[in-house]
Amino acid sequence: MENIVFLDRDTIPAHIQLPQPNFSHEWHQYPATAPQQVLSRLQQATIAISNKVVLDTNILSQLPRLKMVAIAATGTNNVDLDYCHQHGITVSNIRGYACDSVPEHVIAMMFALRRNLMGYHQDIQAGVWQQKKQFCFFTHPIGDINGSTLGIIGSGSLGQAVAKLAQALGMKVLFAERKGQSKCREGYTPFSDVVEQADILTLHCPLTAETANLIGRQELRQMKPSSLLINTGRGGLVDEQALVNALQQGEIGGAGVDVFTEEPADDSNPLVAHAHLPNLLLTPHVAWGSDSAIQTLANQLIDNLNRFVEGKPQNVV
Repeated sequence: MENIVFLDRDTIPAHIQLPQPNFSHEWHQYPATAPQQVLSRLQQATIAISNKVVLDTNILSQLPRLKMVAIAATGTNNVDLDYCHQHGITVSNIRGYACDSVPEHVIAMMFALRRNLMGYHQDIQAGVWQQKKQFCFFTHPIGDINGSTLGIIGSGSLGQAVAKLAQALGMKVLFAERKGQSKCREGYTPFSDVVEQADILTLHCPLTAETANLIGRQELRQMKPSSLLINTGRGGLVDEQALVNALQQGEIGGAGVDVFTEEPADDSNPLVAHAHLPNLLLTPHVAWGSDSAIQTLANQLIDNLNRFVEGKPQNVV
């Protein structure tokens, strides 16, 4: 009998149904798990489910019964994969579940920022319309998406899906080659060229040692003063303080951010501290979270468990 422990069940909304595994098991779940609680909760586990709870070498080395880690997300940076590979612990993740939800969120942010919807909303709240005494007023520039250039960093399923929507809107799409690469693969454009040419730059790559602070002070200064940066990938891809500085100094036109270096982000986060900026749009890591996407995730999560127990593991990382 397998002993399954879901460490952070509340990362999946309560109204989303989790199917039952089709093998003999004990099921234990917790709304959330603090770092100091992980070890005790996993002592008897043979299968651990984690969305964002960190499972590092220190934790994993004290769990001799553990056979599988099922990540309830695509990102794997919360699990020490090297340790798992060396000690025969299978790790599976979720793939392809948000190929509608994330791209649509990116497009929504793109339109909101390019048309300055936040700025106009704030102006109405402040009574500007009444002061102007006209049927409309123009306190912020309004731009078109059609004909603009979208730079995409990350060419996986999400990057490709964003590209498809962007092309349908009449945008020119550039896929960035990896940063620092002197030679480009077919269909890619040098990283620095994409940063300089893009009217909108969107991030869809994983967070690794190589991609940490991928967009920092230098890259922000390379961007057009009117350009937009959208990050629905991982918070650590962007130097958050450098981004705030760039927005305040007019080095870029706006930013849409769904992910943060620490989550939940509090007032010490420079982006949250400057959430009042009219050209900064923040959402709480929900780009992936349409009901249909989360149900697909839940179904795939349990299917990963079923396939592992059958001896045919899938989505292994």
